[in-house]
Amino acid sequence: MTDVINANSEIRELIAFRVGRQEFSINIMSVREIRGWTSATKLPKAPRYIRGVINLRGAVLPIIDFAVRLGLPATEPTARNVIIVVQVKQKQIGLLVDAVSDILTLNSDKIQPTPDIASETVTSFLRGLIPVEGRMISLIALDNVLPPDAAAA
Repeated sequence: MTDVINANSEIRELIAFRVGRQEFSINIMSVREIRGWTSATKLPKAPRYIRGVINLRGAVLPIIDFAVRLGLPATEPTARNVIIVVQVKQKQIGLLVDAVSDILTLNSDKIQPTPDIASETVTSFLRGLIPVEGRMISLIALDNVLPPDAAAA
């Protein structure tokens, strides 16, 4: 017997990463590069989740502490942390995370909806949940990582 793929289903490639003990994922097509931690220059009066900026081949790249953006304790970066450089609308930003854990290829029908009990803030950041080998990976809505006015520029 062969597997039948739902006609409404599409194949998705996601990159999974860890922040603390939680796993998250984003569309691999949004990822421009993954690089080791580089110390960031702090910006005055920036929101707490903006770690600072780095020079990426002559361009200024804002670095977001993804843990803080999600309301978790701030990351204390070490040589093991990575920056995932992503494209959000017309901007490139760096996401400071603990580690990249996996590349996932799955049918979109495997993505479960965010539970109704989640707050509006949670549902604005999450596109869904993916059960994988006994663990739950959150699919992030990258468009909502930056505030709307910052992402629109």
